[in-house]
Amino acid sequence: MKRVFLTFTVLLVAFFIYTGGFQTLNRSKLDIPSPVPEKSGKIFREITGVIKPGETLYDIFKRYGLDLRDLFLMRNASASIHMLRDISADRRYKLMIDEDNNVHFFKYSINDDIFLNIMRNENGFKAEKIEVEYEKRIGQIGGILKDSLIASIGEGPERTLLALNISDIFAWDIDFTTDLKNGDTFKVVVEELYKDNEFKKYGTIVAVEFVNNGKEYRAYRFEHNGKAGYYDDEGNTLKRAFLKAPLSFRRISSRFSKNRLHPILKRYRPHHGIDYSAPQGTPVSAVGDGTVTFSGYQGGYGKLVVIRHHNGYKTCYGHLSRIGKGITSGVKIDQGEVIGYVGSTGLATGPHLHYEMRVKNKPVNPLRIKIPSGEPLPEVALAEFGSFREQLSKKLASITPESILATGNNRKDSADDA
Repeated sequence: MKRVFLTFTVLLVAFFIYTGGFQTLNRSKLDIPSPVPEKSGKIFREITGVIKPGETLYDIFKRYGLDLRDLFLMRNASASIHMLRDISADRRYKLMIDEDNNVHFFKYSINDDIFLNIMRNENGFKAEKIEVEYEKRIGQIGGILKDSLIASIGEGPERTLLALNISDIFAWDIDFTTDLKNGDTFKVVVEELYKDNEFKKYGTIVAVEFVNNGKEYRAYRFEHNGKAGYYDDEGNTLKRAFLKAPLSFRRISSRFSKNRLHPILKRYRPHHGIDYSAPQGTPVSAVGDGTVTFSGYQGGYGKLVVIRHHNGYKTCYGHLSRIGKGITSGVKIDQGEVIGYVGSTGLATGPHLHYEMRVKNKPVNPLRIKIPSGEPLPEVALAEFGSFREQLSKKLASITPESILATGNNRKDSADDA
């Protein structure tokens, strides 16, 4: 019997060495009540902690002398729910152990919104995901732009994420890298998520106003036929056929021109695109839905991806350092999907993206073309939307940037408190 158990243990250890063991968890308070095992006369104890970088569940089991067979069974029970090797560092965990060091319950947070529970039953173990229930409150934030939206909206990861979500909403109308001006203003009505009366993070943006260079933009989140989207004052969807730009963290180094001096060839020739200077490896996204018609190396373009869109539109992305995995001819692409990474292949003096747009194969200036609008709300939904918009318009109008920033900065909006 001892020989059989020793053989099983050796095989199990070999399995963990081969698979790299289990990865580690992300940190979050485990404030969901733990189920209490059925009364059996046994005495139970809890083991809690934070998983260290590089630490695995195998390491924890070995440290506390727990039965590795339990770990093997837990892995199998959780395989279809959440792979235990897909957990990351710095999350809290909890184990409930009997006096024989058998595991009866294990819990950890997959992220700030979902926990994984694994509990022993008569058939072994059962795994399930449980969503964290937050109290939703409506908050208001406003401010005046200085340098960038991220710098102006306040410190902390939650404020940074809020800024990125605002830029996503207006991505079809405002280029948040090149269009912003000091003195622009923003107002946001947003869900605030609380747990045990403590702020945890921001939820959905309900309404937002952004004034860019004197022009007002507003967006209201409205649900119709079970599908939510952002709409302007007239009920037109903010989503357009094309994004304003195919990448972030860039500047325009060369504009659309019919007669530009080529920096390498040293002669004048048309430049039917926009050159965006960006760090090597910056992700490049498709500006619209479409189908890849070319993916590979092509002369001066270097590594190039060409996408065909609806209504005769075509976009080209050149000088890539590498093309995204699976981005091959014939593949359908969604708007915003990463298709490659900035590089300097082909005729290029340094890392940048050469971006072209063509309509019926005729080159056009992407910065000047009018982007086709998305579908508006149907007539039957406009009355309900109008009432919804009026309520939120009053909330936006009540926000004064100076007072909101003064109160908003008094609260620590940090995911580290989770």
